[in-house]
Amino acid sequence: METVSVRFEKRFLQDMEQVMKSHRYATKTEFIREAVREKIRDLETQHALQRLERAYGSGKKDKKITDEDIHRAGEEAFKEIAKKLGVE
Repeated sequence: METVSVRFEKRFLQDMEQVMKSHRYATKTEFIREAVREKIRDLETQHALQRLERAYGSGKKDKKITDEDIHRAGEEAFKEIAKKLGVE
């Protein structure tokens, strides 16, 4: 495991510690790791949705995407990410 040093402003650390206490995080490391994992998942989901939106949108003459298209794209993105993470 590699160590990464991060510097935070005092006020930011105080805010982070307050949130950690209210959500029962034991350590800053635990909190930061989970935040980074969540950010990675969010970015992967956003990227998958963009790819699916382009795929669905390219097949439409008027290029309008319906709520149903977005819902379907979200489900497919979720399945793709779950598969990548080994979750069923």
